Amino acid sequence: MSYEDASTFANSWGLVYLVILFLGVCAYAFWPSNKEKFDEAAHMPLDEEK
Repeated sequence: MSYEDASTFANSWGLVYLVILFLGVCAYAFWPSNKEKFDEAAHMPLDEEK
């Protein structure tokens, strides 16, 4: 495998991989069962308990 082959593969399939990864992260972040966990994390800086 030459550098040009590796570069072509990374340019084409790397983009597909990153798009799938991005969609997976978005799905995880907006999944309804994760709402409570993210709400708790969002209010953590406002808690006065140390």
